Amino acid sequence: MKKILVANRGEIALRVMRTAKEMGIKTVAVYSEADRNALHVRYADEAVCIGPAPSSQSYLKMDTILEVCKNLAVDAIHPGYGFLSENPVFADKVAAAGITFIGPTGDAMRTMGSKIGAKQAVEKFNVPMVPGTKEALKDIVEGKRIANNIGYPVLIKASAGGGGKGMRLVNHEAEFEDQIKMAQGEAMSAFGDDAVFIEKYVGSPRHIEIQILGDNHGNIVYLFERECSIQRRHQKLVEEAPSSCLTPEIRKAMGEAAVNVAKACNYTGAGTVEFLVDEKLNFYFLEMNTRLQVEHPVTEQIVGLDLVKEQIRVAKGEHLGYTQSDLKIHGHAMELRVCAEDPMNNFLPDIGTLNTYKTPQGYGVRVDDSFEEGMAIPIHYDPMIAKLITFGKTREEAINRMIRAIDDYQISGIETTLSFGKYVMQHPAFLSGNFDTKFIEKHFNPDHLKPTHHNEEVAAIAASVLFNEKQTVNKPAQTSASVESNWLKNRKAYSS
Repeated sequence: MKKILVANRGEIALRVMRTAKEMGIKTVAVYSEADRNALHVRYADEAVCIGPAPSSQSYLKMDTILEVCKNLAVDAIHPGYGFLSENPVFADKVAAAGITFIGPTGDAMRTMGSKIGAKQAVEKFNVPMVPGTKEALKDIVEGKRIANNIGYPVLIKASAGGGGKGMRLVNHEAEFEDQIKMAQGEAMSAFGDDAVFIEKYVGSPRHIEIQILGDNHGNIVYLFERECSIQRRHQKLVEEAPSSCLTPEIRKAMGEAAVNVAKACNYTGAGTVEFLVDEKLNFYFLEMNTRLQVEHPVTEQIVGLDLVKEQIRVAKGEHLGYTQSDLKIHGHAMELRVCAEDPMNNFLPDIGTLNTYKTPQGYGVRVDDSFEEGMAIPIHYDPMIAKLITFGKTREEAINRMIRAIDDYQISGIETTLSFGKYVMQHPAFLSGNFDTKFIEKHFNPDHLKPTHHNEEVAAIAASVLFNEKQTVNKPAQTSASVESNWLKNRKAYSS
């Protein structure tokens, strides 16, 4: 494998290219007209514009991407996450073109891409599942009967869904018909498939996922868990590894269940099995993501593996080279998704220009990003600017380092989720580990991020100090000993 095309953009494209470079592999970037000056375009060995800004006219154009591969003698494609990363048709086309797809097979994607199909596949391996239907609902009367048997509240979910689309909570039978129609309409609009199913609603769950890795020789391991319960609109904002609530016994049981899910679809490469965990630490299979996850860096930090490198090794046909007993958890890692969103305005996107952009540094701090000061945040794509990751020997150290890193992160020109991240890190529920997916609903109010009188006083004092410093700079230089630096004083004393 001498040349990889990265069929993606932004920080994940850069992330893949850096690992490829370390492995001595050349990289090709594809980009839309909106990303002409993007960092991943500059970093790659070769770059090709594949269309206008809308992803449907650029990053989702399978045949155009394959044509670039043909023209530039590309050996393999890494899809990153999002866009075509979980599209089985694309995986099939890549394989048919004689190019290596760095990810699972199209068949594995099809099995796990349908939530109903995934449930049916893993059932044979005794993986715990939330009570509900195993097939798509055929009519409303049948749905009502099933919901009554399960017991309200229930969730209606799109089989092809994700990101909360096509999902409706039904608290009473009287609202069932309206909610299922809305779920089906939203599913059809978002995924072109109106198939829905019913699950028992788990009221205050934790969202915990297991990272798995499999090679082409039948070896599959789990790389422990990530806690992903701090979410808005069913999308994650804060992740950590390991979880603060799992016992070693439950961790082992979840890991083995995740491996069984991978076996159910003959999975190869890096994948993630997601579980809901209730207040009694019972866990239930939710879905499998057949790609690299946004939050994969926290797993890398605690296990000491480069997951992109492992993906490439597997795609090249290599054995994993280690077993489950070789893997251990070392320390604790936190991740905050730094998004161009306003947490004081329901986390709505806040697109603009990065007038100031300076990332934090220091031991145990990692920033995966793709922006520079002066760049604009494109309106056409996900508003995530960066992933801020911290690592420590303990959870407390990782949290304290995250707070420091957030304070050191300088961004102006747009609103971001940095302030929300600091709020989470300092909240008693998060510090104690006693939280769930309802964290924002239970604990967060935008007013919490408003400056207090104390903060305003501090800002006023800082402004006064800055003004006095500027006045001093404009004065003629003084030569009295009172303003002489300690370094200069000590040097003179030493010389004499």
